[in-house]
Amino acid sequence: MARDLYSILGVAKTADEDQIKKAFRKLAVQYHPDKNPGKANEERFKEINRANEVLGNKEKRSLYDEFGDESLQQGFDPERARMMKNFARGRGGGPAGFQEFFVGGNGQGFGGGDVGDIFGDIFSRQRGRAPRPQKAPDHEASVSVPLVDALRGTMVTLGSRGPGEPVTVRIPAGVSDGGRVKVEGQGAQVPGAQPGDLYIIVKVEPHPFLRREGEDLHMEVPISLVEAFEGAKIRVPTLDGEVALKVPARTQSGQILRLRGKGVARKGRPTGDLYVKFLIRIPEGDSPELAKAIEDLRPLTGDPRIGFKL
Repeated sequence: MARDLYSILGVAKTADEDQIKKAFRKLAVQYHPDKNPGKANEERFKEINRANEVLGNKEKRSLYDEFGDESLQQGFDPERARMMKNFARGRGGGPAGFQEFFVGGNGQGFGGGDVGDIFGDIFSRQRGRAPRPQKAPDHEASVSVPLVDALRGTMVTLGSRGPGEPVTVRIPAGVSDGGRVKVEGQGAQVPGAQPGDLYIIVKVEPHPFLRREGEDLHMEVPISLVEAFEGAKIRVPTLDGEVALKVPARTQSGQILRLRGKGVARKGRPTGDLYVKFLIRIPEGDSPELAKAIEDLRPLTGDPRIGFKL
């Protein structure tokens, strides 16, 4: 559920224009990405901007106070929304009565009339002319997807808002965090109007050792002390399956190798690369043999911080 815009700015619903401006300016300075970098601050800044765009505009604020989040949907028609609300109150005292009106009679309303005809009569009387088919409002929903599934593409199933079947949505390969996927005809349903669309907002979950930067991928790969010193051939997972990778002899922890064309693949865009970062892992445990081996190694390690100065 979307956060209330007033709570985002930290003001009361009775706040005047000056109070809203002051609250926005204070938060904008606090969370501006240029002064406070970071993904969380960037998302918070976008949220603050969006709230100010609505509450700082008299017309948009008035509609938001009247209809809430519904007024923020693409293609929102306040006149149609008021008609439907008034009609619902007249038939059933609220949304529950509105739904009950349409359930029975195989599409027939009270008195045997067709639902579309009833709404057509209402709109005709209100506007003084024949109604024209319009599109119902769009809806938004969010889904969380593991990073690897987002990179490879996957299918997700969303529960139905009403008595209909669940909706299965294809998430295209390479979708980024915050990406939107359009599902036609699965938005609001209004008799006599074209169904609205459903927009899925994808939230990509973080991965323990893989991250994305644009079209490139960055992976942290652990190697042993022996592999780092002698060099080795290891198997590394990629989106296309495992590949053989040569660890150069005398590899240092943090050293990076690039695998061309093993990054993000999106339709119509060049495929990115995979950057492998080696992290040397020391043996675990406290066996006498391990302790002796480390002690024998001590004279050969030297001081790794020679010249390490500011």
